[in-house]
Amino acid sequence: MSTGMFVVLTGVFFFLLTCAAILDIARKDFGSIQMKALWGLLVAMVPFIGVMVYFLVGFRKGKRPAVDAPAD
Repeated sequence: MSTGMFVVLTGVFFFLLTCAAILDIARKDFGSIQMKALWGLLVAMVPFIGVMVYFLVGFRKGKRPAVDAPAD
């Protein structure tokens, strides 16, 4: 594999991770809007490192909202 192909595939991989992290942040409740905004800014503004920090530390911090069962 050439160096150029490696760089492109690494960039695509981190782009997809960033998208997954932003979607996860949007869905979770972090207790306050400020914490949600802080995680979103970290992931979006600090390439590569922000995504890794989120998945290592922040991924477990937020709570998914409870989904109500459909009424019959």
